[in-house]
Amino acid sequence: MSNNQVALSPAKTLSDFMDKYKGQIALALPKHISADRMVRLAMTSFSQNRALQDCDMHSIFASVVIAAQLGLEIGVGGQGYLVPYKGKATFVPGWQGLVDLVSRAGRATVWTGAVYEGDQFDWALGDNPFVKHQPQGDGDSWKSITHVYAIGRVNGSQYPVIEVWTMERILRHLKKYNKVGANHYALKDDGANMEMYARKVALLQVLKYMPKSVEVQRAFDVAQVADTGKNFTFDGEVVVVNEDDDQGDQAGQSNAGRSLPTCSDEDFEKKKAEWRKTILSKKRTPKELIAFIKTRELLTEEQEKTIDSWAHEND
Repeated sequence: MSNNQVALSPAKTLSDFMDKYKGQIALALPKHISADRMVRLAMTSFSQNRALQDCDMHSIFASVVIAAQLGLEIGVGGQGYLVPYKGKATFVPGWQGLVDLVSRAGRATVWTGAVYEGDQFDWALGDNPFVKHQPQGDGDSWKSITHVYAIGRVNGSQYPVIEVWTMERILRHLKKYNKVGANHYALKDDGANMEMYARKVALLQVLKYMPKSVEVQRAFDVAQVADTGKNFTFDGEVVVVNEDDDQGDQAGQSNAGRSLPTCSDEDFEKKKAEWRKTILSKKRTPKELIAFIKTRELLTEEQEKTIDSWAHEND
Protein backbone atom coordinates (compact mmCIF):
# COMPACT_ATOMS: atom_id res chain seq x y z
CA MET A 1 0.00 0.00 0.00
CA SER A 2 1.42 3.38 -0.95
CA ASN A 3 1.87 6.29 1.42
CA ASN A 4 -0.83 8.13 -0.49
CA GLN A 5 -3.30 5.31 0.09
CA VAL A 6 -2.49 5.28 3.80
CA ALA A 7 -3.08 9.03 3.99
CA LEU A 8 -6.49 8.63 2.38
CA SER A 9 -7.61 5.84 4.73
CA PRO A 10 -10.63 7.02 6.80
CA ALA A 11 -9.25 5.26 9.89
CA LYS A 12 -5.84 6.90 9.47
CA THR A 13 -7.43 10.30 8.93
CA LEU A 14 -9.54 9.99 12.09
CA SER A 15 -6.63 8.60 14.11
CA ASP A 16 -4.46 11.59 13.19
CA PHE A 17 -7.32 13.95 13.93
CA MET A 18 -7.99 12.42 17.35
CA ASP A 19 -4.30 12.40 18.28
CA LYS A 20 -4.11 16.09 17.43
CA TYR A 21 -6.94 16.95 19.82
CA LYS A 22 -6.37 14.24 22.45
CA GLY A 23 -5.49 16.87 25.02
CA GLN A 24 -8.97 18.39 24.72
CA ILE A 25 -10.53 14.99 25.33
CA ALA A 26 -8.35 14.51 28.41
CA LEU A 27 -9.66 17.77 29.89
CA ALA A 28 -13.23 16.45 29.81
CA LEU A 29 -12.55 12.96 31.17
CA PRO A 30 -13.01 11.77 34.76
CA LYS A 31 -9.95 10.32 36.44
CA HIS A 32 -10.92 6.67 35.91
CA ILE A 33 -10.76 6.93 32.08
CA SER A 34 -7.66 7.88 30.08
CA ALA A 35 -7.69 9.85 26.84
CA ASP A 36 -5.76 7.05 25.10
CA ARG A 37 -8.46 4.53 26.06
CA MET A 38 -11.27 6.79 24.91
CA VAL A 39 -9.57 7.33 21.55
CA ARG A 40 -9.06 3.56 21.14
CA LEU A 41 -12.74 2.93 21.87
CA ALA A 42 -13.77 5.57 19.34
CA MET A 43 -11.48 4.05 16.71
CA THR A 44 -12.91 0.58 17.36
CA SER A 45 -16.46 1.85 16.94
CA PHE A 46 -15.40 3.73 13.81
CA SER A 47 -13.80 0.67 12.23
CA GLN A 48 -16.89 -1.48 12.90
CA ASN A 49 -19.46 0.93 11.44
CA ARG A 50 -19.19 1.81 7.75
CA ALA A 51 -21.68 4.68 8.07
CA LEU A 52 -19.50 6.34 10.73
CA GLN A 53 -16.65 6.45 8.23
CA ASP A 54 -18.71 8.83 6.10
CA CYS A 55 -19.37 11.21 9.00
CA ASP A 56 -17.82 14.60 9.56
CA MET A 57 -14.65 14.13 11.64
CA HIS A 58 -15.52 17.10 13.85
CA SER A 59 -18.87 15.57 14.76
CA ILE A 60 -17.13 12.31 15.75
CA PHE A 61 -14.68 14.24 17.90
CA ALA A 62 -17.50 16.27 19.50
CA SER A 63 -19.36 13.04 20.26
CA VAL A 64 -16.28 11.59 21.95
CA VAL A 65 -16.02 14.75 24.06
CA ILE A 66 -19.69 14.36 25.09
CA ALA A 67 -19.03 10.74 26.12
CA ALA A 68 -16.01 11.95 28.08
CA GLN A 69 -18.01 14.65 29.85
CA LEU A 70 -20.60 12.07 30.88
CA GLY A 71 -17.92 9.61 32.02
CA LEU A 72 -19.27 6.86 29.73
CA GLU A 73 -17.14 4.59 27.57
CA ILE A 74 -18.05 4.09 23.92
CA GLY A 75 -19.19 0.57 23.12
CA VAL A 76 -18.19 -0.88 26.51
CA GLY A 77 -20.93 -2.84 28.29
CA GLY A 78 -23.60 -0.90 26.43
CA GLN A 79 -22.67 2.36 28.19
CA GLY A 80 -23.03 4.38 25.00
CA TYR A 81 -22.67 4.36 21.24
CA LEU A 82 -21.45 6.52 18.38
CA VAL A 83 -24.41 6.67 16.02
CA PRO A 84 -24.33 8.17 12.49
CA TYR A 85 -27.12 10.57 11.56
CA LYS A 86 -27.04 11.90 7.97
CA GLY A 87 -23.34 12.63 7.82
CA LYS A 88 -22.90 13.48 11.49
CA ALA A 89 -22.06 11.32 14.49
CA THR A 90 -24.02 11.53 17.74
CA PHE A 91 -23.19 10.00 21.11
CA VAL A 92 -26.20 8.09 22.43
CA PRO A 93 -26.08 6.89 26.06
CA GLY A 94 -27.26 3.29 26.45
CA TRP A 95 -29.48 2.05 29.25
CA GLN A 96 -26.49 0.28 30.80
CA GLY A 97 -24.66 3.60 30.98
CA LEU A 98 -27.57 5.24 32.77
CA VAL A 99 -27.78 2.33 35.22
CA ASP A 100 -24.04 2.62 35.87
CA LEU A 101 -24.24 6.37 36.56
CA VAL A 102 -27.09 5.90 39.04
CA SER A 103 -25.11 3.17 40.78
CA ARG A 104 -22.03 5.40 41.00
CA ALA A 105 -24.10 8.14 42.66
CA GLY A 106 -24.95 5.64 45.42
CA ARG A 107 -28.42 7.00 46.26
CA ALA A 108 -30.63 4.58 44.32
CA THR A 109 -30.62 1.41 42.24
CA VAL A 110 -32.26 0.97 38.84
CA TRP A 111 -32.52 -1.88 36.37
CA THR A 112 -34.49 -2.83 33.26
CA GLY A 113 -35.76 -5.93 31.48
CA ALA A 114 -37.27 -7.08 28.19
CA VAL A 115 -40.07 -9.65 28.12
CA TYR A 116 -40.17 -12.03 25.16
CA GLU A 117 -43.03 -14.16 23.92
CA GLY A 118 -43.26 -17.27 26.13
CA ASP A 119 -41.76 -15.63 29.23
CA GLN A 120 -43.68 -15.79 32.51
CA PHE A 121 -44.46 -12.17 33.38
CA ASP A 122 -46.71 -10.51 35.93
CA TRP A 123 -46.77 -7.00 37.34
CA ALA A 124 -48.93 -4.54 39.27
CA LEU A 125 -48.89 -0.91 40.35
CA GLY A 126 -50.84 0.61 43.24
CA ASP A 127 -49.93 0.46 46.92
CA ASN A 128 -47.86 -2.73 46.59
CA PRO A 129 -46.13 -2.55 43.19
CA PHE A 130 -44.17 -5.52 41.89
CA VAL A 131 -42.70 -7.13 38.77
CA LYS A 132 -42.24 -10.88 38.41
CA HIS A 133 -40.38 -11.99 35.31
CA GLN A 134 -39.12 -15.47 34.58
CA PRO A 135 -37.41 -15.67 31.16
CA GLN A 136 -37.98 -18.84 29.18
CA GLY A 137 -35.17 -18.25 26.69
CA ASP A 138 -34.24 -15.21 24.59
CA GLY A 139 -36.24 -14.49 21.48
CA ASP A 140 -34.37 -14.32 18.21
CA SER A 141 -35.71 -10.88 17.29
CA TRP A 142 -36.86 -7.68 18.96
CA LYS A 143 -40.20 -8.35 17.25
CA SER A 144 -40.71 -11.13 19.83
CA ILE A 145 -40.60 -8.59 22.70
CA THR A 146 -44.01 -8.04 24.29
CA HIS A 147 -43.06 -5.66 27.12
CA VAL A 148 -40.12 -3.74 28.53
CA TYR A 149 -39.89 -2.58 32.12
CA ALA A 150 -37.71 -0.52 34.42
CA ILE A 151 -37.54 -0.57 38.20
CA GLY A 152 -35.98 1.96 40.53
CA ARG A 153 -35.54 1.83 44.25
CA VAL A 154 -34.32 4.75 46.33
CA ASN A 155 -32.04 3.61 49.14
CA GLY A 156 -34.10 2.95 52.27
CA SER A 157 -37.48 3.12 50.52
CA GLN A 158 -40.10 0.41 51.06
CA TYR A 159 -41.52 0.30 47.55
CA PRO A 160 -39.94 0.51 44.11
CA VAL A 161 -40.87 2.82 41.25
CA ILE A 162 -42.04 0.69 38.30
CA GLU A 163 -42.61 1.46 34.64
CA VAL A 164 -43.95 -1.17 32.23
CA TRP A 165 -44.50 -0.48 28.52
CA THR A 166 -45.82 -2.71 25.78
CA MET A 167 -43.82 -2.76 22.54
CA GLU A 168 -46.81 -1.22 20.80
CA ARG A 169 -46.51 1.77 23.13
CA ILE A 170 -42.75 1.95 22.54
CA LEU A 171 -43.30 2.08 18.78
CA ARG A 172 -45.92 4.80 19.14
CA HIS A 173 -43.47 6.76 21.28
CA LEU A 174 -40.74 6.33 18.67
CA LYS A 175 -43.07 7.46 15.88
CA LYS A 176 -44.12 10.55 17.85
CA TYR A 177 -40.64 11.79 18.80
CA ASN A 178 -38.46 10.47 15.98
CA LYS A 179 -37.31 13.42 13.83
CA VAL A 180 -35.19 11.53 11.30
CA GLY A 181 -37.48 8.75 10.10
CA ALA A 182 -35.79 5.54 8.95
CA ASN A 183 -32.38 7.01 9.90
CA HIS A 184 -33.17 6.69 13.61
CA TYR A 185 -30.61 4.39 15.23
CA ALA A 186 -33.35 2.15 16.70
CA LEU A 187 -34.60 1.36 13.20
CA LYS A 188 -31.28 0.87 11.45
CA ASP A 189 -29.95 -2.61 10.62
CA ASP A 190 -33.39 -4.19 10.92
CA GLY A 191 -33.87 -2.89 14.45
CA ALA A 192 -30.58 -4.16 15.89
CA ASN A 193 -30.74 -1.47 18.61
CA MET A 194 -34.49 -1.64 19.24
CA GLU A 195 -34.28 -3.54 22.53
CA MET A 196 -31.69 -1.09 23.85
CA TYR A 197 -33.89 1.82 22.80
CA ALA A 198 -37.06 0.30 24.30
CA ARG A 199 -35.46 -0.51 27.65
CA LYS A 200 -33.99 2.97 27.83
CA VAL A 201 -37.37 4.61 27.17
CA ALA A 202 -38.83 2.79 30.18
CA LEU A 203 -35.77 3.58 32.28
CA LEU A 204 -35.96 7.30 31.50
CA GLN A 205 -39.50 7.35 32.92
CA VAL A 206 -38.26 5.81 36.19
CA LEU A 207 -35.28 8.16 36.40
CA LYS A 208 -37.66 11.11 36.63
CA TYR A 209 -38.48 9.92 40.16
CA MET A 210 -34.98 8.96 41.27
CA PRO A 211 -32.51 11.24 43.07
CA LYS A 212 -30.08 12.37 40.40
CA SER A 213 -26.46 13.35 40.69
CA VAL A 214 -25.17 16.02 38.31
CA GLU A 215 -23.74 13.26 36.10
CA VAL A 216 -27.06 11.37 35.96
CA GLN A 217 -28.99 14.54 35.14
CA ARG A 218 -26.61 15.38 32.31
CA ALA A 219 -26.84 11.87 30.84
CA PHE A 220 -30.63 11.96 31.25
CA ASP A 221 -30.84 15.19 29.24
CA VAL A 222 -28.49 13.93 26.52
CA ALA A 223 -30.33 10.60 26.23
CA GLN A 224 -33.71 12.28 25.82
CA VAL A 225 -32.50 14.61 23.06
CA ALA A 226 -30.41 11.96 21.28
CA ASP A 227 -33.43 9.66 21.02
CA THR A 228 -35.27 12.23 18.90
CA GLY A 229 -32.55 11.91 16.27
CA LYS A 230 -31.82 15.64 16.35
CA ASN A 231 -28.26 16.96 16.47
CA PHE A 232 -27.36 18.88 19.61
CA THR A 233 -24.48 20.47 21.45
CA PHE A 234 -23.57 19.85 25.07
CA ASP A 235 -21.21 22.08 27.02
CA GLY A 236 -21.00 19.78 30.04
CA GLU A 237 -23.88 21.63 31.70
CA VAL A 238 -26.64 22.36 29.18
CA VAL A 239 -28.00 20.45 26.17
CA VAL A 240 -28.94 22.68 23.21
CA VAL A 241 -30.85 21.22 20.25
CA ASN A 242 -29.63 22.43 16.87
CA GLU A 243 -32.96 23.15 15.20
CA ASP A 244 -31.34 24.49 12.03
CA ASP A 245 -29.88 21.08 11.14
CA ASP A 246 -33.20 19.90 9.69
CA GLN A 247 -33.15 22.61 7.05
CA GLY A 248 -29.75 21.55 5.79
CA ASP A 249 -30.80 17.89 5.73
CA GLN A 250 -34.00 18.64 3.86
CA ALA A 251 -32.05 20.57 1.26
CA GLY A 252 -29.88 17.50 0.76
CA GLN A 253 -26.74 19.21 1.93
CA SER A 254 -24.01 16.83 3.09
CA ASN A 255 -22.08 17.71 6.24
CA ALA A 256 -19.29 15.24 5.55
CA GLY A 257 -15.91 16.89 5.35
CA ARG A 258 -17.31 20.22 6.62
CA SER A 259 -14.74 22.53 8.21
CA LEU A 260 -15.47 24.20 11.51
CA PRO A 261 -16.61 27.82 11.15
CA THR A 262 -14.71 30.67 12.74
CA CYS A 263 -16.52 32.52 15.51
CA SER A 264 -17.26 36.00 14.18
CA ASP A 265 -16.77 39.08 16.34
CA GLU A 266 -20.56 39.55 16.37
CA ASP A 267 -21.17 35.98 17.58
CA PHE A 268 -18.42 36.31 20.17
CA GLU A 269 -20.13 39.40 21.59
CA LYS A 270 -23.41 37.50 21.86
CA LYS A 271 -21.86 34.53 23.64
CA LYS A 272 -19.16 36.07 25.78
CA ALA A 273 -21.43 36.98 28.73
CA GLU A 274 -22.38 33.32 29.26
CA TRP A 275 -18.80 32.14 28.66
CA ARG A 276 -17.45 34.76 31.08
CA LYS A 277 -19.96 33.58 33.70
CA THR A 278 -18.66 30.03 33.25
CA ILE A 279 -15.10 31.17 33.98
CA LEU A 280 -15.95 33.43 36.93
CA SER A 281 -18.07 30.71 38.57
CA LYS A 282 -15.08 28.37 38.16
CA LYS A 283 -17.13 25.74 36.32
CA ARG A 284 -14.35 25.67 33.73
CA THR A 285 -10.85 27.06 33.38
CA PRO A 286 -10.13 29.21 30.31
CA LYS A 287 -8.19 26.29 28.82
CA GLU A 288 -11.12 23.90 29.30
CA LEU A 289 -13.66 26.35 27.89
CA ILE A 290 -11.53 27.12 24.83
CA ALA A 291 -11.03 23.39 24.22
CA PHE A 292 -14.78 22.81 24.33
CA ILE A 293 -15.61 25.76 22.06
CA LYS A 294 -13.12 24.46 19.50
CA THR A 295 -15.16 21.28 19.09
CA ARG A 296 -17.83 23.47 17.47
CA GLU A 297 -16.12 26.57 16.08
CA LEU A 298 -12.69 28.13 15.75
CA LEU A 299 -11.54 31.09 17.82
CA THR A 300 -9.22 33.90 16.83
CA GLU A 301 -6.09 34.54 18.87
CA GLU A 302 -7.63 37.73 20.22
CA GLN A 303 -10.79 35.91 21.31
CA GLU A 304 -8.73 33.29 23.16
CA LYS A 305 -6.81 36.06 24.95
CA THR A 306 -10.10 37.67 26.00
CA ILE A 307 -11.38 34.39 27.47
CA ASP A 308 -8.09 33.84 29.27
CA SER A 309 -8.25 37.35 30.78
CA TRP A 310 -11.53 36.62 32.60
CA ALA A 311 -9.75 34.27 34.99
CA HIS A 312 -7.64 37.19 36.26
CA GLU A 313 -10.42 39.72 36.81
CA ASN A 314 -10.47 39.13 40.57
CA ASP A 315 -6.69 39.03 41.00
